[in-house]
Amino acid sequence: MSFRRHALPLVIAFAVGVASVAFAAEEDAVRKPMMIPEAKLPAGFPPPGPVGEVITKTYPAHRLARVTAGDRGNDGSFMKLFRHIKRNEIAMTAPVEMVLDEEGDEKQATTESMAFLYGDAAIGVVGPDPADPSVVVEDVPETTVVSLGVRGSYGEDRFAGFVEKLRDWLTAHPEWVAAGPPRTLAYNSPFVPGVLKYAEVQIPVVPAPKPVRP
Repeated sequence: MSFRRHALPLVIAFAVGVASVAFAAEEDAVRKPMMIPEAKLPAGFPPPGPVGEVITKTYPAHRLARVTAGDRGNDGSFMKLFRHIKRNEIAMTAPVEMVLDEEGDEKQATTESMAFLYGDAAIGVVGPDPADPSVVVEDVPETTVVSLGVRGSYGEDRFAGFVEKLRDWLTAHPEWVAAGPPRTLAYNSPFVPGVLKYAEVQIPVVPAPKPVRP
C-alpha cells in the first residue's frame, strides 16, 4: 500500500483527537478558544471570542480590500484578493471578512462580498486597484458587533443558522440594535480540516436610542 493510503487515516485521527482536546480546553477556559493560527491579526484587533457564546466586541478603524461576489462565487473573489495583495506586496492577515446577503431565503445565505484586511490602516491607497478595479480598498470606521464564535466547516447554510441565533440574542437585549448586514470572519484556510476551522459570525450594532422623556 502507498504511504498516502496509510497517512490519510492518521491525519484524520490526529485532527479528531486535537478537536476533542480543544473542546475540553474550551470548557475549562471558555474565553480562549483553541484555533490554528495561520496569519496575524490586523493592528489593534481584539482576539477571537469564545465558541458558542454571544459577546460584544469593538474593532478599531481599519483598512481592507473588498470584492463584491459575482458569478464565480467565493473562490473567484478569494483569488482576486490574493492576487491584489501579492502584486502590492501586502502581508496576508486573518480573518477574512465575508458579508452575508440579507435578502432571499435566510436558510440559504449567500456571500455578498469578501474582504482581506490590511495589517495596518496606513498601508496602501484607498480606491479601486488600478490592475483590477473590481478590488476596492476601503477604510472602515470603528465598529461594534455582537459576535458568536463557531467551530466547523464554512458552509453558508451553517452561517445562516448562527445569524438567527444572533438575532434572537438582540431580541432579548433591546439595549442594542442592528446597524448593518451580518458577516462572517473566517480565520482558517482550506488547508485546515473542517472539524478544526474557527470563525465568528457577527452583526454590527449600535446602542438603542434612549426613550424621550415627556
